[in-house]
Amino acid sequence: MAKPSIVVDASAFLHDPDLIQHFPNYQIVVPSVVLDELDRKKTQSDQLGKHARSVMHFIDNLSKKGGDIRVGIPLDHGGVLRVSLHGDQKWCKSSASNSNYGPDRSRSQLFATAVNLQEEGGRVHLLSKDPVTKILAETMGIETHHYKGNRELFETLHKGINYLEMPKSAIDSFYLQGEMPLPVDLHPNEYCVIKGEGNSSCVGKVDGRKKCLVPLLKSISDVWGVRPRNIEQRCALDLLFRDDIKLVTLIGQAGTGKTLLALATALRKVFDDGIYHRVVIARSIMPLGKDLGFLPGSKEEKLQAWLAPFFDNLDYICATSNDVKNSNETKKWIVESEKFQVEAITYMRGRSFSNTFLIIDEAQNLTPHEIKTIISRVGENTKIVVLGDPTQIDNPYLDMDSNGLVYLVGKMKKHDLFGSILFRQTERSALAALAANVL
Repeated sequence: MAKPSIVVDASAFLHDPDLIQHFPNYQIVVPSVVLDELDRKKTQSDQLGKHARSVMHFIDNLSKKGGDIRVGIPLDHGGVLRVSLHGDQKWCKSSASNSNYGPDRSRSQLFATAVNLQEEGGRVHLLSKDPVTKILAETMGIETHHYKGNRELFETLHKGINYLEMPKSAIDSFYLQGEMPLPVDLHPNEYCVIKGEGNSSCVGKVDGRKKCLVPLLKSISDVWGVRPRNIEQRCALDLLFRDDIKLVTLIGQAGTGKTLLALATALRKVFDDGIYHRVVIARSIMPLGKDLGFLPGSKEEKLQAWLAPFFDNLDYICATSNDVKNSNETKKWIVESEKFQVEAITYMRGRSFSNTFLIIDEAQNLTPHEIKTIISRVGENTKIVVLGDPTQIDNPYLDMDSNGLVYLVGKMKKHDLFGSILFRQTERSALAALAANVL
């Protein structure tokens, strides 16, 4: 029986360069136009360029092993890899060649490759991360493959906080005993807001060592002038201040307090308590094509423009903890200190961060592989806080389910070194809260 064929678009390779390994017993067909697109991407210094180079090196090394790559070279997992040249296409009289997408269009050549394979017999799928390509393919009778890859569902994202109802007697016993058996199936470092009759309530957190719920009694009320305004922020500060939790993700829309809480905690831990030697702040620069050359000045001067949200929050923190005169002096002292560093995610590969409070912002624009690269940079006595909003993605090759932030939460939620909070309440202003709800 002939192997089923899967025609791979460049967008799929750029999302996951190892996808060939996930299709055993398939004939994997790579049209020449896909190689052309990867060739155009290979000179980029970002993750897309790295993925393009990885795919091209794999195909090149495979072709050196012998065999005719136009016919197909066997793979270790039982599949076959084949490169389809446009010059070899007979351009059948099908909807692909008669469509509004002329032969000079790469998308049309992609469709023609799939249609020609269909005419040869056997089942054919088109694999692409581009929604338009998939929609047009389906209108032409070409089956598309829903490739998950490194993917976690945003709809079922680990929220970090559970809301439960219990009798008042159970709440009283909880405070009296100082612990409670887990009322539901909970992950390590997860929180529970428990409400009973009347105004009785309590907040508990999972004790991973005892496998039970313990009260969240000690509340951090003031961090460099920043005070938690709701239960989500209170739980987030507890995660941020606990040195046994090495990885924290804070997820939510703009104005929920993610950046403010992370930065205030970092200043406290580095400049006041001396737990860590430095605070390092990095942010995805996807909106301008990840090229620092668009801005004048040194790397630090360019990054100050990219990291404007952090400097805005630093202004607020310094203002709330000092008078106007001392506020400016405090900010200058922090920014000029060797303990306060800004970095581009582009340049983080190869570095090692020890004794560091590391903050990664806009992580929803990072791929799962980039997130893995960053986390693997962490050395001894380092805490990493990852911030982002999966509903605001600028990377064209990612969506709410395939971005690195959601992937990170899904893979780490069962581990003791990890904690996460999904923010729902906007506290920036009444107008910001209204806009978040109705716009």
